[in-house]
Amino acid sequence: MSKIFVHPNIEEAETLPAVFYRSSSYFEELKEKVFVKSWQFVGHNSILPININTYPFEFIKNYIEEPLLLVKSEDEEIRCLSNVCTHRANIIINNKGNVRDLRCMYHGRKFNLDGTFKSMPEFSLAKEFPRNCDDLKEFPVSNLGPFIFVGLEPSFDFDTVCSKINQRISFLPLSHIEYRSDLSKDYMVNSHWALYCDNYLEGFHIPFVHNDLNNVLDYEKYDTEIDEYFNLQIGYSKEGDDSVFDFPKDHQDYKKNISAYYYWIFPNIMVNVYPWGISINIIKPINMNKTKVSFLSYVYDESKLDQGAGSNLDKVEREDEFVVEGVNKGLKSRYYSTGRFSPTMEKGVHHFHTLLSKAINA
Repeated sequence: MSKIFVHPNIEEAETLPAVFYRSSSYFEELKEKVFVKSWQFVGHNSILPININTYPFEFIKNYIEEPLLLVKSEDEEIRCLSNVCTHRANIIINNKGNVRDLRCMYHGRKFNLDGTFKSMPEFSLAKEFPRNCDDLKEFPVSNLGPFIFVGLEPSFDFDTVCSKINQRISFLPLSHIEYRSDLSKDYMVNSHWALYCDNYLEGFHIPFVHNDLNNVLDYEKYDTEIDEYFNLQIGYSKEGDDSVFDFPKDHQDYKKNISAYYYWIFPNIMVNVYPWGISINIIKPINMNKTKVSFLSYVYDESKLDQGAGSNLDKVEREDEFVVEGVNKGLKSRYYSTGRFSPTMEKGVHHFHTLLSKAINA
């Protein structure tokens, strides 16, 4: 698999080559080099209410099917453990519930709620038992407000990312935010997963693709801020549109008409913050030409749902799908190789391509 170079200076850089999106080798390699080293969204802390202390899940369903288990202790600490028994690899917990310990139903091996080995029948004659490897492996957990994220072998510190995001959004009533299944939806997009991220990471296309969104956003003020493993696009409202954040006086954006923060966390998580709440989008690869996009809506002010940049999200999504699927087809052309970046409007895409190239070349 060839290395890919993306120039660090956006004014000189070229985009990822078409072969990146067409090659099964790159697609498979990114599973280990990018996604195994990523952080993934598990859910709002309401998935572990008072009467539930275990929540089984897979790291990325149908892609990296690593069986994992969230376990809540009596003091409300949440751990993430392997959900695979260290005896014969059976799944330990199949459904969320409330348990005193973790017991494998295959041969009765038990673990404490912190994952340490507890007991095992018929092993009294086993020598050098139990060992450290008989405990359940533990994985790192991090929180962005009430939202839970987990990593397998993460390549960066998520707490640092969360701390920087919280500096911007901590004034919002996140403790009162609630998941809304009626406003949440999965979409199947016929394109490479990275193309969907490419499209998300720039506001360049808004005047050409999203008429309704363009009517409320001030394109001239649209801005992108780059950090190490995440970036932020800021959507400013046009004059007269009052569907904006009500910032406290000590906030860095006080008196600015901002209607949306679009956070992207490498490689596939989007946290869209609106005056009504938060829409978390998870981009899940299926194959080189098919991607599952989950829109998960969390609301703290229902009265603002149909206003401004955070309204008509389904329509915006359908418009994005149309152009992304068109690009996916166009990249199969034998006459297209690579493109250039707009230095003013595609800083987020350049950031993404730089991180991908570094991972590929590692």
